[in-house]
Amino acid sequence: MDSAGKEREAVQLMAEAEKRVKGSHSFLRGLFGGNTRVEEACEMYTRAANMFKIAKNWSAAGNAFCQAAKLHMQLQSKHDSATSFVDAGNAYKKADPQEAINCLNAAIDIYTDMGRFTIAAKHHITIAEIYEAELVDIEKAIAHYEQAADYYKGEESNRRVGFSANKCLLKVAAYAAQLEQYQKAIEIYEQVGTNTMDNPLLKYSAKEYFFKAALCHFIVDELNAKLALEKYEEMFPAFTDSRECKLLKKLLEAHEEQNAEAYTEAVKEFDSISRLDQWLTTMLLRIKKSIQGEGDGDLK
Repeated sequence: MDSAGKEREAVQLMAEAEKRVKGSHSFLRGLFGGNTRVEEACEMYTRAANMFKIAKNWSAAGNAFCQAAKLHMQLQSKHDSATSFVDAGNAYKKADPQEAINCLNAAIDIYTDMGRFTIAAKHHITIAEIYEAELVDIEKAIAHYEQAADYYKGEESNRRVGFSANKCLLKVAAYAAQLEQYQKAIEIYEQVGTNTMDNPLLKYSAKEYFFKAALCHFIVDELNAKLALEKYEEMFPAFTDSRECKLLKKLLEAHEEQNAEAYTEAVKEFDSISRLDQWLTTMLLRIKKSIQGEGDGDLK
């Protein structure tokens, strides 16, 4: 059957499901098998939703899954209701990001009510990603990453869950720094750096987090950056031999001498071995602009 045929069939199923729901409300039906009709309607809405998906009518699929979710709730099937809201959110993601968020929030409410915080956290991340990519609302993305991290931390007994919390927090830190909320970024980078430096599998990443924390300090105040650097070297001796630490020392020296050329040279040398990403480039440029007479400048 072609997609138009699937869509027609889905519309018929929706109408049939609606009839079942209305029929279940009559007095006699309520006494004799009202629930059975609601269950049948649930199944029809789900089948219709899947047909709409095949026809790539994402809004209609989202709506049908939503109807199923509400009926599952009426039947006290919380888990099925949450699953249907997630399916609705995934369908709406392709057509209506805000509606996708509404459905995922409905699923999150059910999961948290059931004490399923790890699953709720996962859906908070999906919402954060929609705010990042589709709706470009970074403040809201940050809020959902923070909520996800909180839920993951509540389930800290599992090491993988701890890793997931760190991933969310690092997203928050990166955005906080971009929004010039440096203190918040520093606290997170230091916290994650401290959490990972004693872990044999993750300690290699710790130097990156201390490096980023030091850069945030540097943008605010050169002396703070020097003190932070000393603290990180003391806490994590392996940091001293890292290329990141050596770069920081060169940058601090160039900044102290107000030598823009030496600053740029140090950055170029680092970049020739480890490519700078967009975040690091932004932060290094912000520091460079504080060297006298640099104007807008660049790192080339």
